[in-house]
Amino acid sequence: MSRPPADARLPGYRLVDGPGQLEPLLAALAPMADAFLDTEADNMNCYRTHLCLLQFLAGGEVFLVDALAPGLDLRPLWKMLAEKNLVMHGSDYDLRLLQDLCGFRARSLFDTMLAAQLLNRPRTGLAALLEEHYGVTLDKASQRANWSRRPLTPRLLDYAALDVWHLPALRDLLAGELRALGRLGWLDQQCRRQIEAALVGFPGTDEHSWRVGRSERLRGAGLCVLHAAWHWREDWARQLNTPPFKVCHQDVLLELAFAAEEGAPPAEILGRVNFGKRHERLAPSLAATIRDALARDPQSLPRRPRTVRHSLTAAEIALQDQLKAGRDRLATQLGLESTLIATRAQLVELACDPGKIDEILLPWQADILRVDPAFRPVEKNS
Repeated sequence: MSRPPADARLPGYRLVDGPGQLEPLLAALAPMADAFLDTEADNMNCYRTHLCLLQFLAGGEVFLVDALAPGLDLRPLWKMLAEKNLVMHGSDYDLRLLQDLCGFRARSLFDTMLAAQLLNRPRTGLAALLEEHYGVTLDKASQRANWSRRPLTPRLLDYAALDVWHLPALRDLLAGELRALGRLGWLDQQCRRQIEAALVGFPGTDEHSWRVGRSERLRGAGLCVLHAAWHWREDWARQLNTPPFKVCHQDVLLELAFAAEEGAPPAEILGRVNFGKRHERLAPSLAATIRDALARDPQSLPRRPRTVRHSLTAAEIALQDQLKAGRDRLATQLGLESTLIATRAQLVELACDPGKIDEILLPWQADILRVDPAFRPVEKNS
């Protein structure tokens, strides 16, 4: 279904929401080296994140692909995209999402957010860049919309179309500025690292995921209650197909646990939760969960593996401070956010083993850091 723009300032689009409608998009993408892409997902209204919408600009036309449409086979699309250079903005979440849900891996990437960061733009969000360069104001309410609800409203679809409409011009603008500064190679390295990082998807849960917040302060009954209440919340979230925080906020779980740690009886512990009308039917099962947890031996809980932490020596701390000062000087000279050259965690790694600089940093970051006099004697002695 094609929809012309209701507003002359908005792009028209073609909505792909049923079997047999994908072919025009594939035909438009086929001759192109670049695929201009964005996604919309929902992790605020369901237990597992859903990929809801894919936005493409191809052949001068916007295609909005309803990823939740029944009977729509997206496998040909993934196969074609794997051969393209993707142009996206803030792609980390999108690439992890596509890896987790669709098994998709990008071949190459131009991320306009990473480009803006390497140009030291004060605001690097897509909305800010579109407003600055094209006078476009994105609808903030649409950013927080429920993208899994159907049918999608024209207002949401207009917003989604704008996300990709200006990407070619924005890419060309930022690429030109990076080229003038000799930083296109830097961006390529950043984007390759982003692709590799996305291959692990999002962190999953394990037998220690229940150890949230201030749980390290718990020792006895509180640990048992936290373990049981966390799993109780997960079970209900799964049954209700809602995010766990909508069943019970993490702060409430911790309040229950600390009340148990202080020796409060089950009724008093349960009194810490105000379910409201929506989830008041959950209260009896939580009461039973807490009673069972208080009868459990804390020693029977899964043991967290001991981690051996390396405490920095005085010499390593001094080296870390020296490297940080050098990094900050270079960042000021280059007009960059200092953490783009090396993060605090990376500086700690370098202080422990300067010889691993090429493993810890990207080539452009390592080359910059080596320029500073603070690093030269360090590398020579490592």
